[in-house]
Amino acid sequence: MSLIQSFKLVLSPPHRAATPFLGGGMLVGLLGRATPWRFTRALGTAGLAFTGFCLYFFRNPKRFPPEDGKLVLASADGRITSVTRVAPPPALEMGDEPVWRVSTFLSVLNVHVNRIPVDGTITKRAYHSGRFLNASLDKASEHNERNELCVTMADGRQIAVVQIAGLIARRILCDVSEGDTLKAGDLFGLIRFGSRTDIYLPPGVTPKVRVGQTMIGGETVIAEL
Repeated sequence: MSLIQSFKLVLSPPHRAATPFLGGGMLVGLLGRATPWRFTRALGTAGLAFTGFCLYFFRNPKRFPPEDGKLVLASADGRITSVTRVAPPPALEMGDEPVWRVSTFLSVLNVHVNRIPVDGTITKRAYHSGRFLNASLDKASEHNERNELCVTMADGRQIAVVQIAGLIARRILCDVSEGDTLKAGDLFGLIRFGSRTDIYLPPGVTPKVRVGQTMIGGETVIAEL
């Protein structure tokens, strides 16, 4: 990545979910810095620093999905921590045949918006409250707070996408509902402050990525259909 590309990534406009955090941070920062007292000025400095962090965390860079309907794209930026065969989430009613699951861990420094991996329609959505274990752990798929989506493609095949809250995450945002039709690379949500996304591929589809590989949401190819 060039220096110019790096600056464009850091300076990307924030996701709208950042609005209350930016507003609160700026208010504390400006009011605190306007006072003569040391404590409140320090609080104001912290507020401005928090605002800067939120601008960075909620950044939403423009992505350019490949124009190929036969590709499965990464749903998030981050590092792959697991590629394994497991049954799809029971709540999505996709059967119990083991399929490939690709898990991507998002550190607090990664872009945190989530993107749809394929063209299709949301045919099932399920939310589960839960714990806040380290999202890089395999058991986070069953025990952590999570939001599950089943995406049905034009040929009838299905893919599951799961947003999983992490150790310090406390809110999963999902902006789509059952019946919505989306294109690969479209935004569908965000997880605040550290998280993970899992993609369950259709039966017979093999991933083309491996553990340790870095993902770019909406651009990196995970598999071919």
